[in-house]
Amino acid sequence: QVQLVESGGGLVQAGGSLRLSCAASRSIFSINGMGWYRQAPGKQRELVAAVTSGGIRNYADSVKGRFTISRDNAKNTVYLQMNSLKPEDTGVYYCNAEDLRYGVRYTYWGQGTQVTVSS
Repeated sequence: QVQLVESGGGLVQAGGSLRLSCAASRSIFSINGMGWYRQAPGKQRELVAAVTSGGIRNYADSVKGRFTISRDNAKNTVYLQMNSLKPEDTGVYYCNAEDLRYGVRYTYWGQGTQVTVSS
């Protein structure tokens, strides 16, 4: 089991920056994948960025070059640095952990943090 708590959301003008944090309740060193998803009103939840335990990063095309995901295993925390924000980045951002143990996949979600980008 792992609990995830997001922070860092808020209201920002277009072109601004925010950094989201996701604090885990236990070590994330062995967790296979950590990521950020977002859900805009009336839309499905979508992957924004993810990073594996080996440091391989994956981004949605819409955020490439603007967002950076990183994980600090010593602090059990994953970050999402968001620059050059656009109104279409508005949504609830959820932290996600994907853990594979003995062939069984476990998925964990945080409660979400609201990001609102005004034009």
